[in-house]
Amino acid sequence: MISETLASLRREALAVFTPPPRRLLADWIEESVFLPEGVSALPGTVRLWPFQRDIANAVGDPTIERVTLVKPVRVGFTTLLTGALASYIANDPAPILCLLPTEADCRDYMVSDIEPIFDASPALAGLIGNEKDETGRNTILSRRFPGGSLKVVAAKAPRNLRRHNVRVLLCDEVDGMENGAEGSPILLAEKRTLSFADRKIVIGSTPVFEDTSHVLRSYGESDARVFEVPCPECGDFHEILWSDIQWPEGEPAKAHYVCRSCGSVVEERHKPEMVAGGRWRATRPEVEGHAGFRLNALISLLANASWGRLAAEFLAAKDDPARLQTFVNTILGQGWREDGDELDDNELASRAEDFSLDVMPADVLAMTAGVDVQRDRLEITFVGWTREGEAFVLGHKVLWGLPDDDATWSELDDVLKMRFAHRLGGKIGLDATAVDSGDGETMENVYRFCFPRASRKVLAIKGVEGNRPWIEKSKQKIRGGALWIVGVDGIKSHLTSRLARTRSIRFSDSLPPSWFEQLAAERLIIRYSRGQPRRRFERIPGRRAEALDCTVYAFAARQIVNVNWDQRADDLRRGIEGSAPKMQAVIKSKWMKG
Repeated sequence: MISETLASLRREALAVFTPPPRRLLADWIEESVFLPEGVSALPGTVRLWPFQRDIANAVGDPTIERVTLVKPVRVGFTTLLTGALASYIANDPAPILCLLPTEADCRDYMVSDIEPIFDASPALAGLIGNEKDETGRNTILSRRFPGGSLKVVAAKAPRNLRRHNVRVLLCDEVDGMENGAEGSPILLAEKRTLSFADRKIVIGSTPVFEDTSHVLRSYGESDARVFEVPCPECGDFHEILWSDIQWPEGEPAKAHYVCRSCGSVVEERHKPEMVAGGRWRATRPEVEGHAGFRLNALISLLANASWGRLAAEFLAAKDDPARLQTFVNTILGQGWREDGDELDDNELASRAEDFSLDVMPADVLAMTAGVDVQRDRLEITFVGWTREGEAFVLGHKVLWGLPDDDATWSELDDVLKMRFAHRLGGKIGLDATAVDSGDGETMENVYRFCFPRASRKVLAIKGVEGNRPWIEKSKQKIRGGALWIVGVDGIKSHLTSRLARTRSIRFSDSLPPSWFEQLAAERLIIRYSRGQPRRRFERIPGRRAEALDCTVYAFAARQIVNVNWDQRADDLRRGIEGSAPKMQAVIKSKWMKG
């Protein structure tokens, strides 16, 4: 009897020192994280979807060092990321680093997500303090809390990654991060975790290009899990792929899933039940310590991700490579692979049609031009635009003369002022022009020409490589005007894909054969820099590229023009010399929220 009493007392005493069982991160998020209005369309306590729970629990599992998520939009990754961040701060304090593509992304995440969620959640209120604390040690992107710190850092500045040693690294939209002089910012950030044996590295992104994707490469090194759902008819589990979604001709609203095992037609109304019964399956179960998850939006339970809605989006995008790439990246969660990495100039020339600057197509309702500045001439390509987005290359001119000769620029001014007879009855002129100032020897001449003509949307531009917006105003202060930065690689990728996949870029038969040779003067290749793949366009030996450059600049100029198509067509019919369309705001790419 005494021995039993002593044994019981011993068990009770030891129980006092036994730590409580580790809670699943998914459960903690649902109990502790609140979404305020403005952050979520469904404010209140977080309710994770079934496929989100295993992702969250992998992030919270101390036996898993790495988590990679290949994600589309509309699957709530931002909520998961912020929930994981909150859990570490509240329950397992540590030095934490969030890595995002740009400074604007960092500020937006802190102001629009982290601060509102922490303020709205009782379990989190006050934990990260305020950027205006009395010690002066906190800033908007750097917070200290008992036992740890949080820093939200932009990948664009490698120096930001040198000073931090962190145990928890959370990276979002890694495919939007460019390699710098010091190599991959993701690898640089990972090096800051080496001093911690219990480190956690979480990488998520919507993939962009298949052959250089950071997130797809990381997923390929993981246990590569896929989310499979059961068929309501036969019970077999499959990952829903785009090839499984079908609809009657011309009726995308009736899109449905077709089971690969039994061929049953499964309507949208069964999706919630299927997703609730879904499971993650590791396709490489031999890999330990690195959980990889791949999702597409076909299992999203949001109304705007219904199969019918996505089918309609696909039909609207399928003939436009730029829109189709967006669909493939953001809806299917797949990397984009270019077709026609090297163009055939003879095939392009064979497409020439009977139109020109003097025989204007009736559908062309706007015009832009790109000007390439050479040491003995200026070259100009004119591109017309339809309301449907078709591009008509209308003609090309060469103005011989030195760029330091005022007469050369006077002749260019006369050309840019020209108006051309339109089949609707009136005349049409240029809406915007981009003039290359990238050559250091001619830069000042370009500035002197463009800056006084800014009201006519004659822009001084500079082309840059890398993952950039097509056009944006430079932050560089220049006396007398503004320099515009053109992301030439993005436009060249768009041109290459569009020319290979569709015939929505059309050519005048007034263009000489040499123009087509120059348009096809570069090819897309993959080069490795510090061990990381990088897409770049390389000149084919022996070819000039003035036509390609001019076309790229004309496409960039189109981005700042906002046309009232109906008004433009009406003005042409009435012969009214209307004012040029307003310059539209250029919106920089923001961190994509999943």
